[in-house]
Amino acid sequence: MTTNDSPLRRLASLGQSVWLDDLQRSMLEDGTLARLIADDGLSGLTSNPAILSKALTSGTEYAADIARLLAGSATGIAIYETLALEDVQRAADLFRDVYDRSVGRDGYVSMEVSPHLADDTAATVAEARRLWGLLARPNVMIKVPGTRAGLPAIRALTAAGINVNVTLLFSPERCRQAEGEYLAGLEDRLAADLAIDRIASVASFFVSRIDTLIDRRLDALSAGGEAGAHALRGRGAVACAARAFELHGESMNSGRWQALAAHGAHPQRLLWASTSTKDPSYPPTKYVDELIAPGTINTMPLATIDAYRRQGQPVLTLERHLAAASDTRKALEALGIDLEQVAGELERDGVRKFVEPFESLQRWLEERRAQHRL
Repeated sequence: MTTNDSPLRRLASLGQSVWLDDLQRSMLEDGTLARLIADDGLSGLTSNPAILSKALTSGTEYAADIARLLAGSATGIAIYETLALEDVQRAADLFRDVYDRSVGRDGYVSMEVSPHLADDTAATVAEARRLWGLLARPNVMIKVPGTRAGLPAIRALTAAGINVNVTLLFSPERCRQAEGEYLAGLEDRLAADLAIDRIASVASFFVSRIDTLIDRRLDALSAGGEAGAHALRGRGAVACAARAFELHGESMNSGRWQALAAHGAHPQRLLWASTSTKDPSYPPTKYVDELIAPGTINTMPLATIDAYRRQGQPVLTLERHLAAASDTRKALEALGIDLEQVAGELERDGVRKFVEPFESLQRWLEERRAQHRL
């Protein structure tokens, strides 16, 4: 297979960007990330507290830097932030050419605000501004959870000229609200006579976790004798993603968006996140195969990238299945599965899943700081 034959590169020809959902020092130093960019057309990268915590506590690649920072009496949180900022900056520098060639459409690397701030708008805005200033790269995004408190932060940060990755989205309606806040932030900038042509945002819609929860409920219904429940397994996530895609399309056809586009605005792109399959009975590329659509992004862990490179057959799929997705949503609701309630439960659980590794990392670093003082 030649470089241009890579299925990952062929996704780009269909209008879908491929980003990596991982970040660790080794891939920066051994050339892994550079090769993915050169060979597979990788055009962005996302990280989160769980990813960064695993990178820092696994192996020895950060040991020397941690020891150096401990010698300077740095706190656990300061050590984490210093190392995370360095890795994000280095990754952003690798993607800078992608960013320049795409005129700001791609080439972004994301870093998340503290998950403890998910329900605090003002603190989220302040933290995002601080991280943006420290990163000092035009091709970074600050990840802000799409909670109720996070929504107004999107507008404030966009108005301030900060690229935002809205994370932990499980509801098509919440995606619509996040996009509305982004557009409002652009409108605020225009009203202040500020440029909007180099600001970007993505809405990260988490797919596999939706199926994990819905499938569990379908299994219980099936065990109770509910006809048709089993046949809906593995269809809920794509059905919800399809609705988010439909709502995004409606926004792109609106006069509101057209007015902003006339000033060079970039749309807030849908990004399919949590794309590794959790159910071993599903194909490892399920959430790539079924979510190919122009103007979208799929952020994949390395295992999913490797699987798709081996067996991917890129064709536009999502738009073909919009009607079937609508039928799936109706069938799930008819069985008593409230998709908005599912989204709310997943949002709360998602925040917890980011808080726990973040706190665990802080404890791990503080333990090493205490040992260093002995």
